[in-house]
Amino acid sequence: MTIEILDESGSGLDVKHFSQLARFVMDQMRVHPLAELCIKAVDEDTIAELNEKWMEKEGPTDVLAFPMDELRPGLVNEEPEEGVLGDLVLCPAVAERQGEAAGHGTLAELELLTTHGILHLLGYDHAEPEEHKVMFGLQDQLLAQWRAQPAT
Repeated sequence: MTIEILDESGSGLDVKHFSQLARFVMDQMRVHPLAELCIKAVDEDTIAELNEKWMEKEGPTDVLAFPMDELRPGLVNEEPEEGVLGDLVLCPAVAERQGEAAGHGTLAELELLTTHGILHLLGYDHAEPEEHKVMFGLQDQLLAQWRAQPAT
């Protein structure tokens, strides 16, 4: 897998940690080993501009997902498709506030947003109650598995 992480936010994002997390989530979801993903951390002004341009919403948001080749999770008996998964744009400043409000801190919030964004890139959504249940259940499961691993 090719995972590119760019920190343009000035937040000091731990590139190695988030590369490992993205690889873990993509492996668990049976994404093709040659798939490509780009994660970019940006400031609030940049994500607000992207949010308005692409989502037609004002103000900064926590994460935006831009799928490319519409890859889907691989099935157990099926070879996953090769291609570009897409781009995730994270805003650590928004994540810091949300993590503080949720009582679990910035790192945990950025892990959640990264996992959430990858699931969106794989076609998961939460617009409908059943979709919400499936996506958030999977997100919680992936994060629990990630956090249960021995530290590297």
